[in-house]
Amino acid sequence: MTGPSDGDMVAAPRDIPETVGYGLKRLLLGKPLINERLRAEKLSNPVALGVLAPDAISSTAYGTEEILIELLPAAGLAAFALLLPLTGVILAILVLVAASYRQVVMAYTRAGGSYVVSRENFGPRVAQVAAAALLIDYVVTVAVQAAAGTVAVVSAVRPLGPYSLEITVTIVILMCWANLRGLREAGRAFAVPTYFFAGMVLLMIGTGLVREFTVGLPQYHPATLAGTVPVHQGSGLIAGATLLIFLRAFANGGSSLTGVEAISNTVNSFRKPQGVNARRVLTVMACLLGSLLAGVAWLAHVTHATPYSAGYPSVLSEIARLVFGNGSVGTTMYVLMQIATAAILFTGANTSFNGFPALASFVAEDRFLPRQLTTRGHRLVFSNGIIILTVLAVGLLVVTGGSVNALIPFYAIGVFTGFAMAGYGMTKHHLRQREPGWRRRLAVNFSAGVLATLVVGIFAVAKFTEGAWLVVIVFPLLVLALMRLNREYRSEAAILEEFRTNRPEQVVYAHHHVFALVNAVDLAVLEALRYGRSMRPDDLVAVHLMVDAAKAKRIQERWEYYGLTVPLRVVDCPDRRLGRALQRIVLEALDEQPRTHVTVLLPRRSYAPLLGRLLHDRTADRLSRAVSEVPHAAATIVPFDVEAELRRAFPDELEARLGSRIDAALTRLSREEEATVDEAEHPEINSATPTISALINGQTTTVEGRVTDTAERGKSGSPRVVEISDHTGRLSVSFPDGQGADIVVGQTLSVTGGVRRERGHATMVDARYRILEADPTEDRAR
Repeated sequence: MTGPSDGDMVAAPRDIPETVGYGLKRLLLGKPLINERLRAEKLSNPVALGVLAPDAISSTAYGTEEILIELLPAAGLAAFALLLPLTGVILAILVLVAASYRQVVMAYTRAGGSYVVSRENFGPRVAQVAAAALLIDYVVTVAVQAAAGTVAVVSAVRPLGPYSLEITVTIVILMCWANLRGLREAGRAFAVPTYFFAGMVLLMIGTGLVREFTVGLPQYHPATLAGTVPVHQGSGLIAGATLLIFLRAFANGGSSLTGVEAISNTVNSFRKPQGVNARRVLTVMACLLGSLLAGVAWLAHVTHATPYSAGYPSVLSEIARLVFGNGSVGTTMYVLMQIATAAILFTGANTSFNGFPALASFVAEDRFLPRQLTTRGHRLVFSNGIIILTVLAVGLLVVTGGSVNALIPFYAIGVFTGFAMAGYGMTKHHLRQREPGWRRRLAVNFSAGVLATLVVGIFAVAKFTEGAWLVVIVFPLLVLALMRLNREYRSEAAILEEFRTNRPEQVVYAHHHVFALVNAVDLAVLEALRYGRSMRPDDLVAVHLMVDAAKAKRIQERWEYYGLTVPLRVVDCPDRRLGRALQRIVLEALDEQPRTHVTVLLPRRSYAPLLGRLLHDRTADRLSRAVSEVPHAAATIVPFDVEAELRRAFPDELEARLGSRIDAALTRLSREEEATVDEAEHPEINSATPTISALINGQTTTVEGRVTDTAERGKSGSPRVVEISDHTGRLSVSFPDGQGADIVVGQTLSVTGGVRRERGHATMVDARYRILEADPTEDRAR
């Protein structure tokens, strides 16, 4: 068999050069990931505990300290006696909240936690209370956990203390970059910090118990320590027992319960049976958290470890130093404790970089947040959500100076509001379902909801002057903003429904006028006029809105100089209100004849993104909005790529201007991109079938390729044309009536039929096909 001649070969598609901006993006974030990589990794219970528990377990590092910060200035040394009963109250709440969430994970096995519970039982509008609470919680979690992680570092390396804020902000930015590159919170690597920290704290508690009941533990003497928080020296127990001090201390200690809801937010990550496994892990996490909190509180009570005004060294650090001692072994254990503490706190902060974007995408799918938050980026992550979270967290850190104590007032209101919404939602669930044992479960969930509501109230009152006022104000405003945005989306949906009912697209305009706006005689205007002629209007008129008479005269002279045949209309605009002047022109054209439509073309010179922002303003956007307010009128922005035209006209000069370094970088990235394209778009093809570029005109053959595009045919819904590709070219394939409805983009097909070539493009008509690879979107993680 002879090979095809060059004349019968189908030309491979031309490569489109990548921009410098995309090249830099590739350098920072790596190669783009293909959609098939978006798979859910199901976690075993031990790994799930390590991956999902750091936010909760790590609160052990600062929960006890936050209670002492409130008690010591008012109660003095009696604070160490009051610490234990307050911790007991917090542990009781932990038991009730964990019992409530044990039912949540059994009833709702999809991601979303209290938001899904609220939405399913109260509707999407009420669920925005839970959404706002969780979104605020995620932002504050990043700030608190990262700041606390820095405290663990500077507690061991004191000279770094003055740079705590800079270190924390840098850590958050690095987390943002890592997550934009597609960091995944799954697997053993993310479980290690949790087990390492829990093991070190349990070892410290065990060592402390042994030493206390054998030789006794030494104590700190706050009066002799420089730099600690103020310690009341009078009759501390009476002063410390005042209600407001108790409430503030309790509110601070409530931060120890953050993260308990994390497992309910990701139930779908567990292996089947998902609810049962999630409940087991939740129970183990709650027991571990309770043990660590109780042990650290008891050691603080025994050793009188005192917080410092600067925020470092931490109480946990001081306890570890005293328990492990000053010898070589003790110093090694102390260093390991600080490493473990920093690791789990930074890991806990990173959990929000998965939770916040995912929750924001859920809320956006319900049309309460912008649709851009549902879009996955370069590395299959919700890039917009990650960037927004980083900006908010860094802003919060800067405002508070990166102080954990200053951040705590922002914390528990969102956390406990989520607890309350989950409890109330499950209460309604039980009332509706009335499954066996529903009364007992209802009592647990309703009690958890009421108790969480009380805690929110306590926190709002007790910490109001210390920063909680901001959350009290921001929280309802955020809920109202979500509602307002949803109203806009619902209004659009109502208009679309009216469109479906009345079918306005069947109205035919009798007259079509096109105006091309002219601000200078340049290449962009010429392109707009060319585009206007292609629309075949009844009238095409160029319009210049005159603000400067001298400029208008120069435009008219250049118009005549270039011999442009389109009539130029100059409209005086002395008040410089270009939008109103343009609206007046459009309305006059509409009034001339009935059933008239007006299109306004707005030329725009486009450049590279950064250069474009410097070289042109947003006038076209403003005028476009003005035209869109007029019925039966539309504005079209006609972009003209100046740099692309220069590249075509003066390739040598432009190449020299870009420089050899950028050119070399683009060449390297292009080679990597080719490898990515081969991986993403061109599956392995059976060597027995010909490539698309080797198809011969008039030959009947079988070829394989990946579906890259489809077009619908009439009312049948079958693809009229399917485009498949391999690494050598593209082929358009059509099928007999009623066939091809099951073909979607991304599948790999084997098609058989006669090949035709028209104008260098290969087609196959009435082809038979076989799907070699199923829909790649099936079973894809959300």
